[in-house]
Amino acid sequence: MHLLVTGGAGFIGSNFIRYQLASRPDCTIVNYDKLTYAGNLANLADIAENPRYTFVQGDITDLDLLNEVMKTHGITHVINFAAETHVDRSIHGGCKDFILTNTLGVQMILDAVRSNNIQKFVNVSTDEVYGSLELESPDRFTEDTPITPNMPYAAAKAGGDLMCRAYFVTHGTPVVVTHCSNNYGPYQFPEKLIPFFVFKLLKGEQVPVYGDGLNVRDWIHVVDHAKALSLLLEKGVAGEIYNIGVDNERNNLEITRLIIELMGLGEDRIAYIKDRPGHDRRYAIDASKIAHELGWKPLE
Repeated sequence: MHLLVTGGAGFIGSNFIRYQLASRPDCTIVNYDKLTYAGNLANLADIAENPRYTFVQGDITDLDLLNEVMKTHGITHVINFAAETHVDRSIHGGCKDFILTNTLGVQMILDAVRSNNIQKFVNVSTDEVYGSLELESPDRFTEDTPITPNMPYAAAKAGGDLMCRAYFVTHGTPVVVTHCSNNYGPYQFPEKLIPFFVFKLLKGEQVPVYGDGLNVRDWIHVVDHAKALSLLLEKGVAGEIYNIGVDNERNNLEITRLIIELMGLGEDRIAYIKDRPGHDRRYAIDASKIAHELGWKPLE
């Protein structure tokens, strides 16, 4: 397997590269990353000299460079992590960059995949494209749940998902789409909830909790996510969607209190603030498809 990883210098991408190199000795990897504010090659400093690893700086909207890299390195498989991901930035800072990367960028990769006879393309998306569930509902997102995004970030990701579907139906492009729940683990950029709160508490500051803090997310360790994606590169069925989650629903206040307790602090460090516009109440993933059809399960 000669694998192109787009967005591999970010949080999930860097953890995936490390997992893939360790678990697949027959795999070579080209890490293709624009190195925006959230991309950091220090995340991969420990494997930078690995002879099976190469870094190329580039933008996924640059179709000529994508084609050149795929041809030069004999790429057989592609996985895309490149994305604008921070929901607050898509609300308050404008969403042009989100559309360019999360929708147009995916379309550019799809064109390159077609041109270079790639065997498998995995597009890493998010459970946020499904919209929101009620707190007390027994429902969970399945692969058949309609895509009804409520925020600009999720809408831009949904645009990329729909391009993948269209290219598979129209051109037979061998693409698999994944929808995963909230990730946590090493190398996460500090704008995300867990590292953001840890850094603020270390500085002696309060942590801001939106609304009543009862918004629920399903939390998965990033290495469990990497394991699922590696399996999908090998065995995922083209044209299919796979949900990835571990049935680990926690509300934001529960996560906040856990962090505060682990740091030996008190609830006076919590500051409740005005809720975020369009704040989805609950995400919950049904991952039975990847578990039953492909045998995936979280690491013990």
